[in-house]
Amino acid sequence: MIGRNFVDQMGRSVRIPLEPKRIISLVPSQTELLYDLGLSDEVIGITKFCIHPASWFRVKQRVGGTKQLNMDLIRSLQPDFIIGNKEENTKEDIEALEKEFPVWMSDISTFDDALSMIDVLGDIVNRKDEAEFLVEEITEAFAPLENLGQQKSFLYFIWDDPAFLTGKNTFIDSMLTKIGYKNACDLERYPALTECPNVQPDVVFLSSEPYPFKENHLLKFQEMFPKADIRLIDGEMCSWYGSRMKLAANYFEHL
Repeated sequence: MIGRNFVDQMGRSVRIPLEPKRIISLVPSQTELLYDLGLSDEVIGITKFCIHPASWFRVKQRVGGTKQLNMDLIRSLQPDFIIGNKEENTKEDIEALEKEFPVWMSDISTFDDALSMIDVLGDIVNRKDEAEFLVEEITEAFAPLENLGQQKSFLYFIWDDPAFLTGKNTFIDSMLTKIGYKNACDLERYPALTECPNVQPDVVFLSSEPYPFKENHLLKFQEMFPKADIRLIDGEMCSWYGSRMKLAANYFEHL
């Protein structure tokens, strides 16, 4: 194959065609990024969770869920480039696909990881200028927000009954600390609330995804944390690394 070697965010060297023309994205936020970088017919496959942009969701071939891929369908599409993510996709699926196709993997735990991903993918799909401009837009949009949270402590819930939190070493934590909040949970990844006893946060965020917290959950959490400010929050704005980050800055400012 005539192509270039790129090291992905898992440290793997991947040889990718000079001009990928049959791209499958296995990650919703990175699907949206490809659209915002100006790709169109080059993207031939997305997942059933790739809801943005709506125009692609309606017409692009869906290859299953992020963790339940239709491997036979992917093979039939004969992609020349597949984009995945360490957390979103399963190790088994990726190991099977990389034996047959170039698979570039993101691994994102921080704000800067996301900017690096945008920059590299822009280069891979020949949209380097567009990617650099997007990175500048995001960086400039977040710059005035570094003290927005006034160092208030937070808990960010991603699930209910049982209750699970977002801890350290996650992209969500990095996004909220970027704007001046501090995590009341000192554990990493996604611990249960029972693993963080006696925490008394200033703010409790109830995310719209993956668990769809609604208005009817507010009273329950207010009783659990009577001194905290309980807020519903758009999970896409906190967890979608990619071009949605430029929308997230404005969202946080008016939260």
